[in-house]
Amino acid sequence: MGEAVEIMIGNGFPEIHKDTSPIQTLHSNQQDCHWYEETIDDDLKWSFALNSVLHTGTSEYQEIALLDTKHFGKVLVIDGKMQSAERDEFIYHECLIHPALLFHPNPKTVFIMGGGEGSAAREILKHKTIEKVVMCDIDQEVVDFCRRFLTVNSEAFCSKKLELVIKDAKAELEKREEKFDIIVGDLADPVEGGPCYQLYTKSFYQNILKPKLSPNGIFVTQAGPAGIFTHKEVFTSIYNTMKQVFKHVKAYTAHVPSFADTWGWVMASDQEFEVEMNEIDKRIEERVKGELMYLNAPSFLSAATLNKTISLALERETEVYSEENARFIHGHGVAYRHT
Repeated sequence: MGEAVEIMIGNGFPEIHKDTSPIQTLHSNQQDCHWYEETIDDDLKWSFALNSVLHTGTSEYQEIALLDTKHFGKVLVIDGKMQSAERDEFIYHECLIHPALLFHPNPKTVFIMGGGEGSAAREILKHKTIEKVVMCDIDQEVVDFCRRFLTVNSEAFCSKKLELVIKDAKAELEKREEKFDIIVGDLADPVEGGPCYQLYTKSFYQNILKPKLSPNGIFVTQAGPAGIFTHKEVFTSIYNTMKQVFKHVKAYTAHVPSFADTWGWVMASDQEFEVEMNEIDKRIEERVKGELMYLNAPSFLSAATLNKTISLALERETEVYSEENARFIHGHGVAYRHT
């Protein structure tokens, strides 16, 4: 979500970036309240009030900010895009993680592409069958400050089942000899100059990712905005690309308040997703430690029941995502700004 605009400093708020910063517009209103403002599109903005800015910086790969907001709690922003908000991130992460693990007959090993904040690993480790989670994030700085500030994930980061790798996920998957029951794409949205767009391509799915799945393996990825006005940005293309590689592909969506939009996920496998809905609740009860806050069988059925506009768009999509023919959402990454 969003692209860099400017920083406007008022009432003593410290300057944290130059005008090209992806923190977006930061300003004060007449009541001396500081606001974060994100440009979602050229003619659409989304803003919310701040308590403070906890961290800002530029790593080798991305612009990073951690904000303490009045309405959504701590918010992680990468390359000017809201990635996760403390108050409602459970919606995104439960939808990303649990359907694939629940549809798999006995998931034991998981590889996470990205996931540096630790929330995906946290949700995976709730499953009693899990023996090993590899979390591979390219950006050490993102991981370091998430470990420091996002205390809700401290237990996950300390788990003996978690193997943390700081490396490009494509290169890491390519070199590994073992196969995984589940591979998760908890990646930043594809933007020009960002580090992630090649991990949404057909060649990557077909030549590197799929060979690393076990025979019953499932791949699931976040797939960007999936609202009435935004689903054609990348969601439909990612879905169609996965259809070229896997026999069975399932798209589903949910509204995430802090994203100001409906969000999309796509999971894929060469095995059918045959689990009955009542079996999903049974598996949650048997396999998952603690209570899920969002996902159960009815909510997943609802998430996978897409409205007519989205369904037709998925059905009619012809574009296959490739390095040469990539779609991007609104915004730019560090590499683009440095060219």
